[in-house]
Amino acid sequence: MSSSRKKVILRTTADATLSGYLPLAGLIENDSVSLLDLSGRVIAIPLASVKTICYVRDFNLTDTLNPERLTRRTFLARPRTEGLWLRITFASGDQLEGLAPLDLSLLDALIHDRGLYLIPPDIRSNTQRLFVPHAAMTGLQLLGVITSPSKAAPAPKPTRPDQNDLFPPND
Repeated sequence: MSSSRKKVILRTTADATLSGYLPLAGLIENDSVSLLDLSGRVIAIPLASVKTICYVRDFNLTDTLNPERLTRRTFLARPRTEGLWLRITFASGDQLEGLAPLDLSLLDALIHDRGLYLIPPDIRSNTQRLFVPHAAMTGLQLLGVITSPSKAAPAPKPTRPDQNDLFPPND
């Protein structure tokens, strides 16, 4: 297996979960996702039926209700990491907040993968990264643009008045 494939838990719009492996980017081919499942088979899942793809640390196969362990779905306070602070609304009415990258990879994901990659509110949970397809979203709200504080311009040094000449010029 290629090391470019990462552990994922795919949640469908019917609220079923599938565990397997997917690449980090470029995962959409012919309007479907090719998931390498745990038995080694490749399953083509139509993109229209995908709600979220969670890149996870562990599969948590014993937890059938919430294997991605995405318990906190909103930020408790303003995030500290750089990015676009977004709130996504799904067709089921539930909402999810996350941070999207503040660089060209945001556009790459929108154009090539037809969705958004997000960092979840709780980075210590099992889910490290999320992919939400455009088809699964019914609403998208920009809550804030988080940037690093810029360095303050150095204060201009006070100019000293010119010192009088000690010896006046001889005319």
